[in-house]
Amino acid sequence: MAKAAAASKAAAPAALPAPTIDWEQVRALSNATAVSGDEGAVRRLVLGWLRAPGAAARDVTVDALGSVLAVLPATGRRPAARVLIAAHMDEVGLMIVDHDSDGSLRFETVGGLSERVLLGKPVLVGPQRLPGIIGAAPRHLLGADRLTQVVKANAMRIDLGATNAEAARRLAPVGERAAFATEFAMLAGAVRGKALDDRLGCAILLALLRGGPYPVELRAAFTVQEEVGLRGARVASYRVAPDAAFALDSTPAADLPDSRGRENTHYNTRLGAGPALYVADGRTISDRRLVTHLTRTAQAAGLPYQIRQPGGGSTDAAAMQQAAAGVPVLAVSVPGRYAHSPAMLARTADVEHTLRLMHAALAGWTPKVLKP
Repeated sequence: MAKAAAASKAAAPAALPAPTIDWEQVRALSNATAVSGDEGAVRRLVLGWLRAPGAAARDVTVDALGSVLAVLPATGRRPAARVLIAAHMDEVGLMIVDHDSDGSLRFETVGGLSERVLLGKPVLVGPQRLPGIIGAAPRHLLGADRLTQVVKANAMRIDLGATNAEAARRLAPVGERAAFATEFAMLAGAVRGKALDDRLGCAILLALLRGGPYPVELRAAFTVQEEVGLRGARVASYRVAPDAAFALDSTPAADLPDSRGRENTHYNTRLGAGPALYVADGRTISDRRLVTHLTRTAQAAGLPYQIRQPGGGSTDAAAMQQAAAGVPVLAVSVPGRYAHSPAMLARTADVEHTLRLMHAALAGWTPKVLKP
């Protein structure tokens, strides 16, 4: 009996070594401009990495909306499942809509961007990344009744330094995008940058493709237009027809002390507690089987995780869930502070733990995961 057990143990496949995050990829992804509907800069980066010599991904394509799709074949002839993992390439930002006679640019927001974070921020406009600044009338010229009001976007302008409307029009035609001019930085145990929602998810998905193959056929989708309606994920899910799907994203962490310095004990997620698993949000109820698989995987591997407080918001999981005949879904997010602003902050450990959890969940997948 002991010999048989030893032989069985020797025949067991070795565990896949966990991949690591390429932080230089994160830097490049964060610094690139890819406001919804104009994701070309990030798409070129992703395609370059997926098509590089020695890359494991196969059948790398771009769909009609601009999402990047790739396949990582399973280890055996009969995959345990076809699993789609999506991470969105786009970011919130601005779109130029008109030009004033003084050379300034009128704009509208793209995606869930609060007017409170705009005033005085440097931006980069268009594919030439022209430097500009978001301006409005200074406090010296405002009446007392306007000093405490949030300045509306239609009262702000982007100033490129142009002297008239024609010059501004040549520099930035109507429809051009603008994004915050925030440079990515590695901090003490954390990262800071713009668009980490969801360039962190893109970097994790790239690492998962490097870390396979798995018992499942992994279908990767780097999606477009998530911030304006989850559009790319819906199209990708119809095309892939997966057995299960995950959205890799970032979720706001409401874990800062209040104005009196009291610790916040009612946070939805918090930094340093690991990946956040959604059980429900504004548009999705997650599949209980997938939640169970990830929580059991985390517990077995000794990995931290947290349950995101059910409530509003949404991810690509909502669109994938309702594709075709329906798909079991789960969103897994890196918690971050100051989402949809010029700079977001996330813990490097949370990013790495999200990657390790997803890697272990894929490596340990069996047909039992989706059993009723």
